[in-house]
Amino acid sequence: MNDAASPLDIHTRDALQNAVLNRFNHLVAQQHGPLDAREALRLAAEACREELAIRWAATQKADAVRGIQVACRRVHYLSMEFLMGRALGNALAALGIEPLLRSIMAERGIDWSEILEGEADAALGNGGLGRLAACFLDAFAELELPSFGYGLRYRFGMFKQTTSDGVQVEAADDWLRNGTLWDIERSSIEYRVGFGGRVESTHAGGRLESDRSGGRQWVPSERVRARAFDFIVPAHHSSRVSTLRQWQALPEQAVDFQAVVRGDYAAAAEPEWQADTLNWVLYPDDSHTAGRELRLRQEAFLVSASLQDLLQRHLAEFGTLDSLGRHNAIHLNDTHPALAPAELMRLLVDEHGMKWDDAWRVTREAVSYTNHTLMPEALETWPVALMESLLPRHLEIIYDINYWFLADVRARFPDDEELAKRVSLIDESGIRHVRMASLAVVASHRVNGVAALHSQLMVDTIFADYARLFPERFHNVTNGVTPRRWLQQANPGLSTLLDARIGTGWRRDLDGLKALRAQADDPALGQSLGLIKFANKTRLAERILHETGIRIDCRSLFDVQIKRIHEYKRQLLNLLHVVARYQAMLANPAGPDGKGWQARTVIIAGKAASAYHTAKQIIRLAHDIGRIINADERLQGRLKLVFLPNYGVSLAEAIIPAADLSEQISTAGTEASGTGNMKFALNGALTIGTWDGATIEMAEAIGESDVFVFGHRADGIEKLRDLGYLPLQIAQHNPALHAVLDAIGRGVFNPGEPTRYKALIDDLIGRDRYFLLADFADYVAAQQRVDALYAQPERWQAAVARNIAGMGSFSADRTIRDYVTRVWSPASLDSGTQHA
Repeated sequence: MNDAASPLDIHTRDALQNAVLNRFNHLVAQQHGPLDAREALRLAAEACREELAIRWAATQKADAVRGIQVACRRVHYLSMEFLMGRALGNALAALGIEPLLRSIMAERGIDWSEILEGEADAALGNGGLGRLAACFLDAFAELELPSFGYGLRYRFGMFKQTTSDGVQVEAADDWLRNGTLWDIERSSIEYRVGFGGRVESTHAGGRLESDRSGGRQWVPSERVRARAFDFIVPAHHSSRVSTLRQWQALPEQAVDFQAVVRGDYAAAAEPEWQADTLNWVLYPDDSHTAGRELRLRQEAFLVSASLQDLLQRHLAEFGTLDSLGRHNAIHLNDTHPALAPAELMRLLVDEHGMKWDDAWRVTREAVSYTNHTLMPEALETWPVALMESLLPRHLEIIYDINYWFLADVRARFPDDEELAKRVSLIDESGIRHVRMASLAVVASHRVNGVAALHSQLMVDTIFADYARLFPERFHNVTNGVTPRRWLQQANPGLSTLLDARIGTGWRRDLDGLKALRAQADDPALGQSLGLIKFANKTRLAERILHETGIRIDCRSLFDVQIKRIHEYKRQLLNLLHVVARYQAMLANPAGPDGKGWQARTVIIAGKAASAYHTAKQIIRLAHDIGRIINADERLQGRLKLVFLPNYGVSLAEAIIPAADLSEQISTAGTEASGTGNMKFALNGALTIGTWDGATIEMAEAIGESDVFVFGHRADGIEKLRDLGYLPLQIAQHNPALHAVLDAIGRGVFNPGEPTRYKALIDDLIGRDRYFLLADFADYVAAQQRVDALYAQPERWQAAVARNIAGMGSFSADRTIRDYVTRVWSPASLDSGTQHA
């Protein structure tokens, strides 16, 4: 065991190891028959979970008596997704007992890797938003913050992705089929959540304007119970933990027995079915009415249960709700939980009798909001009619918030009625909608973006009017990742090398990586980095062969793009380059410099939303191109294209340490931050990318000369748009690009259905919304620079070392410290709360 990984003294570590070992042996003794890998996994998790439960109880006890003189309020982090990944490896590392259990399993003849691989990824998230939330839970524990993460306990996740003849196929991700290893059911923690019904006045004379929405009572027509299940996330350098509290929906009445008596069993089961659906899937398909309604129900369910839990805990600790905002932070991870201000107001005013102005002060103190997108169409809105049907009291409260907010706007800007229309919480154009991002901004005392460029563009574009009204509210907190999972656990070989080269301090403070820069030009370091990378590539190559049947050359450059499939992330640009490279290799086998072509393996992974036809076509195109290229013997294996299905945390943990090149090629000004870019660089992959998201700050920290930057910047994209972008002209004036588009459009890679991608190519030539063709030539040139540097191993490895050395500030620990200082500390309440 690496002592740097544990702060405990030797006696405490020995006692912990003995305690866990005794628990494990006790559990083994109760088994019938020989111990196999599956049972070993269950027993190891149970032994760890008992220790984590003890730590959880101690953490809650300490937090309950924390008093009022604290650096950070208790954080309640609301997110529709938490992409946790497997938990056993993290628990063992945090407890410092992996070597002990590994040796025990070896003595019993059980393969350790089989145990770890037997654990299913928790299907509680999908992409970067959920993985960021998971990294934050890790940092909450490490930094010893009083905190709860709140989410839903999805049974089937988003979906399990497979492919059939290149076509994405969605199936239920039944990760709970064999039971849960880590959740702790809290049967005593339940809350009622309502839907539908009517709102009644509690005053004989009806609603009084002076009450500011008081004197109203919601009578739901439907109720479900929300039961808590806790997932415990341990610190690695203390005995503290953080908690992901997940809500499971249960029917208020298990069965309608009168319907059973009538023999109408479908009607009898309806309450259970209605509750069940709330936990079925993450992000139901919203291309139809039923999916949209289920999404809104899920969001309301999450918000209501979480806030009721917060209020109950606060009252137990402090006795009065008047101080709730001073002791608690409610943070909205994007717009999905943006109902929180309306629900908090409902609870305070209707259920606890607080006056409107006092409730609004408390709400404004408590709530803060992180925006994750610059795309107006991605800012969630709900039809007024749908909200009126499902959440009538919430809609009333939103109307009242809007009334008083617009009164303030009109008082400050009496001659600008257009401003009032633009910032209104209700979009009155066409079918009336509630603007959830606007509600989040108006109700929050702080609003942040997640990278410097994103935060600036946020106040320049989508929130420009609100920034004019509340300039003090907006700020930036650049994202970060946890080095514990994404370096120490995912890449133990590199971690051990870093310990030997710069000491173990970086494990506590990632800024310690800076010390590696002075050694970057040491050939011995470069050789060690290369050997570690090759070992990681070999493991990934074996997995690719097993899962896809494609054999790849581990000496080739591993060129990787793994992220949600979306047009703005430009996986299609990657594929255009692959085809261009393929055509160039056939036309000129000697290579551009006469020395042959650098062998390259292009690896793509990611899911497309089930209703997103274009994204699914991109996945199919990747398979079609790969099928032709991978079988072309003229290339002699020097170019391969692999699509790995069902991308998730565990797959990322295998891919990222093996990557040589990280593709961060979104259209400038569209990617909020990105965190995959950070994980790749931390593991020694060089970045090819646009001047977008956090890649900008990474380039500034690493040194722009060690990042392959290409393409138009955000202001250049705007100029192209303003001038009237003509992608067809670009294609006509670039023979290589024209040949690529022609090949794909004519069906060279899918001769059985030659028009399969005609619409995709026609859209590029006619519109090209994300400017792929505008950036194509510079992208190809940057890829040539990649080839040239990779052909010089010493220079490449020196750049790798400088990349790793520059990643210290991209730790989730630094991100959370920034949130504490600027958002969650009591001191943060002294600014950002003016107006509304």
